[in-house]
Amino acid sequence: MYRQILDPVAGSLAWSSLVAAIPLLALFVLLGILRMTAWLAALISLAVALVVAIVVYPMPAAPAFLAAAEGAAFGFFPILWIVLNAIWIYNMTVHTGHFDVLRRSFAKVSDDQRIQGVIIAFSFGALLEALAGFGTPVAITSVMLIALGFKPLKAATVALVANTAPVAFGALAVPITTLATVTNLPLHDLSAMVGRQTPVLGVFVPLALVFIIDGKRGIRQTWPGALVCGVVFAVAQFAVSNYVSAPLTDIIASLLSAGAMVLFLRVWTPAESYVEGGGVPVTGAAAVAGGSDRQAGASTATMEQPPRNPGGGGSDRGEYDRPAEVFRAYAPYLIIIAVFALAQIPALKDALTSVTKTFNWPGLHIQSAAGKASTLPQFKLDWLDAAGTLLVIAGLLTIPVIRIRPARALRAYGATYRQLATAIVTVMAVLALAYVMNASGQTATLGTWMAGAGGAFALISPILGWLGVAVTGSDTSSNSLFGALQVVAAQKAGLSATLLSAANSSGGVLGKMISPQNLAIAAAAVGMSGKEGDLFRRVLVWSLVFVAVMCLLVYLQSTSALAWMVP
Repeated sequence: MYRQILDPVAGSLAWSSLVAAIPLLALFVLLGILRMTAWLAALISLAVALVVAIVVYPMPAAPAFLAAAEGAAFGFFPILWIVLNAIWIYNMTVHTGHFDVLRRSFAKVSDDQRIQGVIIAFSFGALLEALAGFGTPVAITSVMLIALGFKPLKAATVALVANTAPVAFGALAVPITTLATVTNLPLHDLSAMVGRQTPVLGVFVPLALVFIIDGKRGIRQTWPGALVCGVVFAVAQFAVSNYVSAPLTDIIASLLSAGAMVLFLRVWTPAESYVEGGGVPVTGAAAVAGGSDRQAGASTATMEQPPRNPGGGGSDRGEYDRPAEVFRAYAPYLIIIAVFALAQIPALKDALTSVTKTFNWPGLHIQSAAGKASTLPQFKLDWLDAAGTLLVIAGLLTIPVIRIRPARALRAYGATYRQLATAIVTVMAVLALAYVMNASGQTATLGTWMAGAGGAFALISPILGWLGVAVTGSDTSSNSLFGALQVVAAQKAGLSATLLSAANSSGGVLGKMISPQNLAIAAAAVGMSGKEGDLFRRVLVWSLVFVAVMCLLVYLQSTSALAWMVP
C-alpha cells in the first residue's frame, strides 16, 4: 500500500510543486518549443513523471508502472475506442462519396466558409459533445471542415477552439454528475452555477472562430450571424441547465443555435462570400480513406477550391444531389443521435450497464495523503454502454444505409487503426503520465499548493480545472481530481463551495484545446500527425485568453459585484 506524500521536497509544498510540475513543463516545452512529435514528447514526459514519482515522492517502482499501465488502458478504452469508431464511420462515408454530398448540402445553407465553420464546429460539434464527448466532436468536425475546403491546420484549430463552451455538459453532463458525486453538493446547484459561467464563453466562441478563419474581416463581415448563433446557444444553455435538465443542456442548446443560424441566413448574408483558395485533399483525415482506396484500386479525389467570390456562389452551386442521396449523407449522424438517445431510455440503459464490470487494477493499492483508500485503481469496463461501442452499433447500422460493401467497411476499419497509430501511442502515453502523476501525489501537490492562496483562490480556481483537463484531456477526470479540493479550499477561504466547484469544471473546458490527447486526435484526423506542436501554438493563446476571462468572472462572482449569480 503506497500512501501519498504531498511535500516530499524538504517538507515544502512550494518546492514540491515545482518538482511536481516538471513532467507537465517537459511535455509542453517538447511540444510547443522544440516542436517534437507528440508521441515521442508524450513518452519522454511519461518517463520524467515516473522518475519524479519513484525518486522524489518516493513511490515504489511497481505501483508507479502499474499506474502507468492503468492510464494507458484507460487511454484506449474508453477514449480511443470512441475516436477510432467515430473516424471509421466518417471514412465509410468518404469511400461511398456521401461525405461530398454532405459537404454540398452544408454549402447550400451558406457558401461562406466562415458561416459553415460556425455551424459545423460550434453547433454540430456541441451536439456531438452532448452525445459522446471524449474527443468525438474534434475528430468528426475537423474532417467535415476539411471536406468543405478548409486547410488542415485551420480545420483542426477551429475544431479545437469550438470544443470549449459545450464541454462542461458534454457526454450527457457526465462532468457535472461526477462533480456532484465527488463534492457531495446538489447536482442542480452545480448545473445551475456552471450554467451561469460557460454561457459567457458560448457568446464569444463563434466570434473567435470567424476570426481564426478570416481575421478582422471575418469579424467585420459575419459578426451578426456569429452573434446570433452564440447568443442563442448561451441563453439556451443557461435556461436548460438552470430550469430543465443538466443532461439535456447541450443537446437543446446546439439544436437551437443551429436552427437560429439557418433561419437568420434567410434574412441576412455576409457582404462577401469567403472561400479559401488552393487545392486540398478531400480526405484530409486521412489517409485512411486514401490508403484504403488505393488498396481497392481507386484514386483519392482532390478538390480544387474556388477563389474567393465576392458576389457569392460556390463551386458546388450548380450540382444537384437527389433527396435520397442527401438523406444517406446525413443518415450516419442521424443514426448516431438515435442510438445515443435510445441508450438513455432507462430500460435500455439498465440492460446496457448490466454487464459493466468494475474492478481494482491488479497489484495497485494507493492511499491518499489523508490515509483514505484512493479510487484511482478502480477500472470501469462498461464495454456495452461505452460511447465507442454505441458508435460501433451506429456504424454497423450505417453500412446498409449508405450501401457500402461489408468487406470494404471492414478494410476501412483496419485502415482507421493504421491512420491513427501515432495518435494511439500519444493518447495512451499522456493518460499513463496523468495516472502516474495522480497516483504518486504530484497532481495533489500542485492542487493543494494552489489552494493555499486564501481568498484570492477564487481568481485562480478555474486554473486548477484548466490544468486538470490539460493533463487528462477530460473535464470529467479534472472534476474527479480537484472537485473535493475545491470544496476544501472554499471552506478555508470562506467562499462558496458551489461556486469554486463549478469553476473547476468551467475553467477545465478551456484546457481541452491544449490537451495533448485532443491535439493528437485533431492532428491525426486532418492528416497532420507529428505536427501537434504547430497546433498547440495556434490554440494556446485562445486557451489563455478565455481562461483569463473565466478567472475574472469567477472572482467577480465571489464578490458583491456578481454574488447574485451564485445559487
